[in-house]
Amino acid sequence: MSEPGLRTQQPAPAATRSAKPSPGHHAVARALGLLMASTPCTARHARLILATAADLAQVSVPELAGAMATAPGDGPAPAPGRVVRALHRAVEAARTPATPTTPDTGPPPSRTRTEEVLSRLRGCQARLTNAPHDPGAVRAMDDAAHTLCVLMGRPSAHEAVLAAERRLAGTT
Repeated sequence: MSEPGLRTQQPAPAATRSAKPSPGHHAVARALGLLMASTPCTARHARLILATAADLAQVSVPELAGAMATAPGDGPAPAPGRVVRALHRAVEAARTPATPTTPDTGPPPSRTRTEEVLSRLRGCQARLTNAPHDPGAVRAMDDAAHTLCVLMGRPSAHEAVLAAERRLAGTT
């Protein structure tokens, strides 16, 4: 019998061991950050945009992410035109509302709160633009985008930003 407090060394179960990220993992993470900052959108929507663009360009998601990460001066060649066109189409589709938005029936959010949340989102966008691979920046942007969506009662961050800007301009 072993003494209390002493443990024998046992290997961790397979489910708890950390797996090494795939080679394209960093490129995909960077591409998601770039999409979240530029669109703006949540992490979930960024993954959908990336997958849609990969399908349209008939490439894998890691290949598309690698093409996004390659700037003209960084690698052998810039992204092929079909990849760029597919990415633009996927972003535009994400920005286009599926159904026409109905006017709000409840009281609008306060101008102060709207400005606060929109400013937070813009700050997160700037942080994510500077470090698109930073998981903390991705989480902060995702949180800010979701908060704005809930506050403005819109299904996407793009629509929520437009609604917040209209609210602050006094046109709603």
